[in-house]
Amino acid sequence: MKGREGGMPEEDYWDSFFDVDCLIETLIVNHLGRGDVAEFGSGYGTFTIPVARKISGMIYAFDIEPALVSRLNEKCKGLGISNVQVEQRDFLEQGTGLPSESVEHAMIYNILHIEHPTKLLQEAFRVLKPGGTASIIHWRRDIPTPRGPSMQIRPGIEQYRDWAVAVGFVLREPIDISNCCQYHYGLLLARPESIHNKREPGAKF
Repeated sequence: MKGREGGMPEEDYWDSFFDVDCLIETLIVNHLGRGDVAEFGSGYGTFTIPVARKISGMIYAFDIEPALVSRLNEKCKGLGISNVQVEQRDFLEQGTGLPSESVEHAMIYNILHIEHPTKLLQEAFRVLKPGGTASIIHWRRDIPTPRGPSMQIRPGIEQYRDWAVAVGFVLREPIDISNCCQYHYGLLLARPESIHNKREPGAKF
């Protein structure tokens, strides 16, 4: 699985788009207990390492690019971070390999312009425990941005919501991340505690 119009800019330039601590506090830490995390597309580890420092569980980080996986492994080793497991994997075609209902949170950042986004969301739903959450960040399409895929392949906020409902997620709450990264949307989704709490496809959030 290669993302459409993929490719990462230099790491310092990439990191300049995000107030990582702000995003972690807004989208993850306040909604996470002591469980594990799955990260779909770990890249440079922009979020992987800061999250690992704030949680007691494991982060299972996946990326298709061997060079990025090797780089993140070396970073974790150099920093003495032991609760990150990085794997080079095409998680769209192969899945993550994680057991069903095994993690408490899924991180899905800057990747849902891929050709089959619901397939990725289905895998995230599968590995989440009932009541677990998934955070989404993606480039906005309502304003010009200095990076990101072409506007015509960027999903809008309503499209994310439609995909989430179709897979079985519910919207935990609307998330304003404008103070953390002005060029991105943020969503927090939840896997229902039970089938009885699942919203019907097409239901309003």
